[in-house]
Amino acid sequence: MPEGDTIHHAALRIRPVVEGRVPEEIRTPQRRHERDGWPQRLAGRAVERVEARGKHLLLHFEGELVLHSHLRMTGSWAVYGAGERWRRSPRRAWLVLGCGGREVVQFDGPLLELMTQARTRSDPQLARLGQDVLGESFDEALMLRRIREDDQTRCFGDALIDQRTIAGIGNIWKSESCFAAAADPWKPVGLTSDETVLAAVAFARAEMAVSAREGFIARPRAVYGRAGEACPRCGERLRSGGQGDGNRTTYWCPRCQL
Repeated sequence: MPEGDTIHHAALRIRPVVEGRVPEEIRTPQRRHERDGWPQRLAGRAVERVEARGKHLLLHFEGELVLHSHLRMTGSWAVYGAGERWRRSPRRAWLVLGCGGREVVQFDGPLLELMTQARTRSDPQLARLGQDVLGESFDEALMLRRIREDDQTRCFGDALIDQRTIAGIGNIWKSESCFAAAADPWKPVGLTSDETVLAAVAFARAEMAVSAREGFIARPRAVYGRAGEACPRCGERLRSGGQGDGNRTTYWCPRCQL
């Protein structure tokens, strides 16, 4: 699943194309949207801003209309120049915005909806989000308060990806941040110190910001996807295991993350 850095990276590429401009072309090729009339409803409206919020991307149009996207496991955003060949089949496009000779394309959904600005404040998926891990004004005290209000018997790694506590951290950054902070992802939250929590989140904020600017290639891979290999810090064999209600795979070193 794309994590917060992927969404911020997409927003950075999309903003120069559409922000402050009226798209000359709006297409919704998917049959599920053919009766929604989005091209007609958005015609003549400028994109006021492009917002990354955790794992969600929101395009705010004039008239308080918002296109809301969540990529889940399959979706992606791309920007192409005029005449440039798309890297995915045109049949997989859900949204095309043409502006200034360039195209912003959303592929493979799976969540793409047009809503009012008012609904973005009440929609359950958006209203319950914690602070964006890459937000400019990040309140550490508020984040700590939310994690201490959570179930203190919950594993720290599982708590770290709860979007209600902090939005944007997913499975990759959970594993890498716990490793960087020498934090045991299986230790209960109540036994994990504030200093360890802050160290893990600080690593995520710093490294995800680099990845948001430079793309996926900038992500660290000390432990994620490396089960059975030697720990780069102590040499112990790395492990992996499903964690939390979603059984999301966590990678860790059983020796130096204690």
